[in-house]
Amino acid sequence: MQELITVNVAIGDRTYRIKINRNDEEQVRKTLKIINDKIIEFKTEFAGKDMQDYISMVLLWYATQAQSGKETVLEKDLEEVFRRMDEQLNKTLEG
Repeated sequence: MQELITVNVAIGDRTYRIKINRNDEEQVRKTLKIINDKIIEFKTEFAGKDMQDYISMVLLWYATQAQSGKETVLEKDLEEVFRRMDEQLNKTLEG
């Protein structure tokens, strides 16, 4: 069984405590950097009312990329993180 570690992750102006596999830490941090960089990019390009607006813009950008068939670095990272999270959930439910 892989060891879970607790990490603090920041998305926009909020911090979340999550548990991840130690092996996933680098990938999660890379994904967070992409998300936060995109938030900053949208903050400089578009007027928004609050952080929720920018996070929504990033989600729309991501969904558009996924629908256009373009596989982004973010998509690859998220797919892997979600796959591993699903495995952990299944193990927890079985055990």
